[in-house]
Amino acid sequence: MAYDFDLYVIGAGSGGVRAARFAAGFGAKVAVAESRYLGGTCVNVGCVPKKLLVYGAHFAEDFEQASGFGWSLDEAQFDWATLIANKDREINRLNGIYRNLLVNSGVTLHEGHAKIVDPHQVEINGERFTARNILIATGGWPQIPEIPGHEHAISSNQAFFLKELPKRVLVVGGGYIAVEFAGIFHGLGAETTLLYRGELFLRGFDVSVRKHLQEELTRRGMDLQFNADIERIDKQADGSLKVTLKDGRQLEADCVFYATGRRPMLDNLGLENTGVKLDKKGFVEVDELYQTAEPSILALGDVIGRVQLTPVALAEGMAVARRLFKPEQYRPVDYKMIPTAVFSLPNIGTVGLTEEEAREAGHDVQIFESRFRPMKLTLTECQERTLMKLVVDAKTDKVLGCHMVGPEAGEIVQGLAIALKAGATKRDFDETIGVHPTAAEEFVTMRTPVAG
Repeated sequence: MAYDFDLYVIGAGSGGVRAARFAAGFGAKVAVAESRYLGGTCVNVGCVPKKLLVYGAHFAEDFEQASGFGWSLDEAQFDWATLIANKDREINRLNGIYRNLLVNSGVTLHEGHAKIVDPHQVEINGERFTARNILIATGGWPQIPEIPGHEHAISSNQAFFLKELPKRVLVVGGGYIAVEFAGIFHGLGAETTLLYRGELFLRGFDVSVRKHLQEELTRRGMDLQFNADIERIDKQADGSLKVTLKDGRQLEADCVFYATGRRPMLDNLGLENTGVKLDKKGFVEVDELYQTAEPSILALGDVIGRVQLTPVALAEGMAVARRLFKPEQYRPVDYKMIPTAVFSLPNIGTVGLTEEEAREAGHDVQIFESRFRPMKLTLTECQERTLMKLVVDAKTDKVLGCHMVGPEAGEIVQGLAIALKAGATKRDFDETIGVHPTAAEEFVTMRTPVAG
C-alpha cells in the first residue's frame, strides 16, 4: 500500500522534532502535527523559560555580594513585567527557529489537533492522512489534585504568564520543579513557603545533596514545611487565598503553585482505535525499540514515562529515526549515567549512582565529600557553602556517582559525566591536574574518604 507519509509524528516537542528532522534527512516522507506551540514543554513552559527566570532571580544575590568587591549600588528595583515580556520575546524567537528547522528539513507541518483513526491513519483539521508509522510524542501535562478549591491554584503552565509577581507564594511539591520555582519566587522577592508531604524533598537524589540544599534554602530565609499537605483552598474577599492544611493549620497566600506531578498528554488522541496499551500510571507502554503493542505505532519522550528529560527525548527521537530509516547507524539509547541538573538556588548537578543506590546494589562504597565556602564569597558576608561528593567502589576504584550543590553545578557535572561514562576511576580523578583557582578543582583534590 502507498502511504501519504512514511512517518507521522504527533507532537512537535524535543523528541518529536528530532525524530521528524532526522527521518526526513534520511529520505523519509515525514509530517508533524502540533496543536499548541512548537518546541513542546521545554521551550515554552519548561526548561528554557524556567532557566531565564532562574537567571533573573540570581541577580538578587549578585547585587547583595557586589559591595564586597567595592561596588556601591542604589537600591535595586525589579520589574516582573519586563522579565516576562523579554522571556516571551525569546520564546517566540525559538518557536520560529523550530518552525524553520522542520520546514527546511523537508517536514510537512500540520498545525491542529491530530487524532489517530486506525493504526495507519490520522485525522487533523477535517483531513485524513495515511502513514506507514505513527509516532506519539505528545509529552506530559501538569496535574493539580482535585481538593476543594483546586481551581484557585496554578501549575507551571500558568506561572510563566502571571501578570505580576505575587507577594506571598505557597509552592506545593517535593520534586525538582517545586524546588526550582520556590527558588525563583524567593529570589525575586516573594515571601515563599515550600510545602511537601514527605520527610525531605528531592526523593531519589543523594541524601547529602538533599540535606545540604535544605540547609542552604533555610539559611536564605525560605520557609520549608515538610510532612505537610493541603486540605482545601478558599478564596477571600480581598482576592487572597486561605490555605487549610490537613493538620488543621491555616496559611495565607496570594498564589498557590502546585508542582506535584505530570501526567501523559493523551487527551482525545484516539488510542481506543488501536491496540496501544497503557501502563498502570497511564503512560504508553513500549518495548526497547519504542514500539507499542500496535506494531505501526511508536512512542517516546515524557509520554512513555521513562526518564523525563529533554536530552533523553532527543536521544530517543534519534534512535527511532535511525532504526526506521538508517538502520546501519542505529544504536540503542543508554539510560545509564544520565547527568542532570536542578536549577535551584544554589544549583544541583548529579550523575551516576547516589550513595544509597550504590549500597543497595551491593557495592563496597567509599565516600569522598567536601563542603567549602566558594572563593567568590570570601570578600562578602554570604556564608553559602558548596557541596561536592564522589561515590566510589572500594574494590574496583571506579567512580560510581558524582554530586554537587553550588554555583554552576550543572556546567561542572556535564564534563564529569563524560569521565564517568568512560569508566573513570578515583585514581584517574586524583591524577588529573586541577584548574586553579576554581571550585571544580575540588573534584580532583579530594583524597580522604569520609565514610566506607
